[in-house]
Amino acid sequence: MNTSFSIRSILYLFIISIVFISSCKSGLFNVFKPTSPHETYEKNLISSGLDKTAMGKTWIEMSDKILQTPVAIKIPYLEKGYFPPDKVQAAAFSFKMERGQKLHVKLNRKPLQSFMIYTDIWARDEGGVLKMLGSSDTLGAFQSDINQTSTYILRLQPELLAGGEYTLEITSGPSLDYPLKSYQRNQIRSFWGDGRDANSRKHEGVDIFSAFRTPVVAIAAGTIRVNENDLGGKVVWLRPEGKDFTLYYAHLDEQTVAHGQTVQIGDTLGRMGNTGNAKTTPPHLHFGIYTRDGAIDPLPFINPVTKRVPEIRSQTKLLNSTLRTTGNASLTSRQSVNALRNGTILRVLSASENNYRVELPDGATGFVAAGKVSESSGILRNIKLSSSQTNLFDRPDTSAAVKLTLRSGERVNLIGSFGDFDLISTGGNRGWIKR
Repeated sequence: MNTSFSIRSILYLFIISIVFISSCKSGLFNVFKPTSPHETYEKNLISSGLDKTAMGKTWIEMSDKILQTPVAIKIPYLEKGYFPPDKVQAAAFSFKMERGQKLHVKLNRKPLQSFMIYTDIWARDEGGVLKMLGSSDTLGAFQSDINQTSTYILRLQPELLAGGEYTLEITSGPSLDYPLKSYQRNQIRSFWGDGRDANSRKHEGVDIFSAFRTPVVAIAAGTIRVNENDLGGKVVWLRPEGKDFTLYYAHLDEQTVAHGQTVQIGDTLGRMGNTGNAKTTPPHLHFGIYTRDGAIDPLPFINPVTKRVPEIRSQTKLLNSTLRTTGNASLTSRQSVNALRNGTILRVLSASENNYRVELPDGATGFVAAGKVSESSGILRNIKLSSSQTNLFDRPDTSAAVKLTLRSGERVNLIGSFGDFDLISTGGNRGWIKR
């Protein structure tokens, strides 16, 4: 009887039952759930005793570790990846978002059945503490207004013994509509923080230029307040429903709403002009946002200019392949860039733009330029083993298992390297020797 096969079969049946229980409780991406699908799955692993198995323990440990070592990306971002069923894997990405932006995440997986990916989005505060923004195991598309400028982390972690491919797209845009009915290029010409009155004060908004008496519109449903002052001239204040800030429309030629009136998105609030201290300037709308702590930069809330999602140009057929570097290559991970020697062995986790996200033999991950790697099936050269190189390890670590004992003086094929180890092949066997 094959004992290892039986244990694996029992483990598989346990996990299938856990998936069934978890999937019955899962649903759409919901920040109000007291327990996330990921947490539910982990609790079921523990309650069934699978946290005592090597795979279960690794899965739980990885879910925490990956949050501490995300790879840094820039939005917009697109990648296609693959999670193999025979490996315990997860992925995490960190990216910057500004208050007022809207986060858009799309995740498509294949196959749809029997392949769950637990997806969580976290916000990291100034003290480094992570707060969950949302979580799901059935994420197709997710949007969320960003209420604080911060670093955000997206974690992907598939269930045990399930594998498949996925496509991840992360983009950002404004959380509010544009205060004119249409946008024309270069309409916004004066920005937050620009000097005013010989730099005696700072600009507390953005200026949007257009033709005299252009309609300005509500970009949120809410309640109106109108008045007139020396700086802004004829102004309209709009308090959006459910928000902790107020929108400010200034220098209007005419106010077309009344104090206390409720409006909907797209309703006309007034006509653009140059009242107040803008009498000597071309007609424009000064648009600002005020909180109880004062003015904040309104541009992220309304900026109609968004970057296009970069196409994937690296070869997706190499997903989960073992490659090696060619020439001078570097691994970009978080805020660091590390040089990789020629012939360094790595495994492709995903493809994005002109890069691969890869994993080194020690588990480190990062990005490598697609043009700096090639398939590792070929032989670099033939080398002769010394008396200290007779142990063939299954990974580049002297504490790893010895697959085979080789003969001193034997000639073997060099495939690649990592650190102080070489990957070699001989007689149909493949493994690592200490250099």
